[in-house]
Amino acid sequence: MNRIQSLLTEAIEAGDAPFVVAMTANSEGITWSGSAGAAKEGQPADENTLFRIYSMTKAVAAVAAMMLVDRGQLDIETEVESILPEFSRIQVLEGFAGDVPLLRAPNTRCTVRHLLTHTSGFMYETINPDLLKYLAVTGKPAIMDGPIEGLFYPLVADPGTRWSYGIGMDWVGRIIEAIDGRSIDVFCQEEIFGPLGLKNTLFEVEDGHRQQLAQVSVRLPHGPFLPIEFGPPVKPDFYSMGGSLYSTAGDYLTFLRLFLNGGELNGVRLIKEKTLDWMFENHIGDLQVTTLTNAVGAVGLVVDSLPGTKKTHSLGFMRTEEDRDGMRRAGSQGWCGVLNTHYWFDRTTNVAAVYMTQMLPLGDPRFQARLEEFERAVYRTV
Repeated sequence: MNRIQSLLTEAIEAGDAPFVVAMTANSEGITWSGSAGAAKEGQPADENTLFRIYSMTKAVAAVAAMMLVDRGQLDIETEVESILPEFSRIQVLEGFAGDVPLLRAPNTRCTVRHLLTHTSGFMYETINPDLLKYLAVTGKPAIMDGPIEGLFYPLVADPGTRWSYGIGMDWVGRIIEAIDGRSIDVFCQEEIFGPLGLKNTLFEVEDGHRQQLAQVSVRLPHGPFLPIEFGPPVKPDFYSMGGSLYSTAGDYLTFLRLFLNGGELNGVRLIKEKTLDWMFENHIGDLQVTTLTNAVGAVGLVVDSLPGTKKTHSLGFMRTEEDRDGMRRAGSQGWCGVLNTHYWFDRTTNVAAVYMTQMLPLGDPRFQARLEEFERAVYRTV
């Protein structure tokens, strides 16, 4: 394990990340924890460092949805507009006539399954130039601006026809609110964070946690890191279940241990084991998770997690369909957040891990090399 700590230190000394917090666990508990670098000026990174976890929020939305499935309140084959009639506003963007968007009705109805598997046809504007243009010419807000209207992106494909990464989990959050009656932040606190003892997993950073919050940095082209302001909107119209949460490495790893223990942790069962097994199956058939290519600024480069490996999608996670030599096994699940917070869990090997910083761009090749190095080192110890 000392070698893993050396890898973290070497990554910071080489300028491959501003700081890193990494942890591993199995079904019984935390097995290793380490950190290197400063989370912000004068404050070393450690287990208490608070991260903007962005798309790692999606896993929480998936768990919340499965809890409603277990209670008989949600069927994933249900058409979204039967729960949320306003969803019928959503159309497919086919292109432009000059600056006029060409929109049509979708040929298939979007279901909850489509939202959970990123096969709904939604896509983020940061990885799709047409959606960037759409927002620009219409003046409509982006999802991360915070208003309700930010949910009403057009689709870029008919539901069920391709894997495309977008705002589906935000709509899942709205579905949970409509069915349960509580706001999604209250649901998550009362049904997930509280029962699991996640005291540092938050929708808002109040004074008691502010000192723990890390600085965000961007790597200048061929240069050093530059501190920037970057984060989810404060007290938005609705909390994005695609990216609103803050958490620590330890809290998130505790959450992942739920999956290594069949849906139960520390005497608290959130999901039936049978439901969890079904949740982690391939739910997109012959479709595959594809490379994400940045369309704007410093948000990301080309993001290809585990290049050369066949990847599908479960009800909430990227799923690896092949063993990766010296790394995770087939059936493992994982994902990341845009500020380079990464996780995976491998139920075959009984290991879960996080490797987290707060930097742009996502897909930075130097950081990706360090992430792979970390994963290989973890598997040499299990």
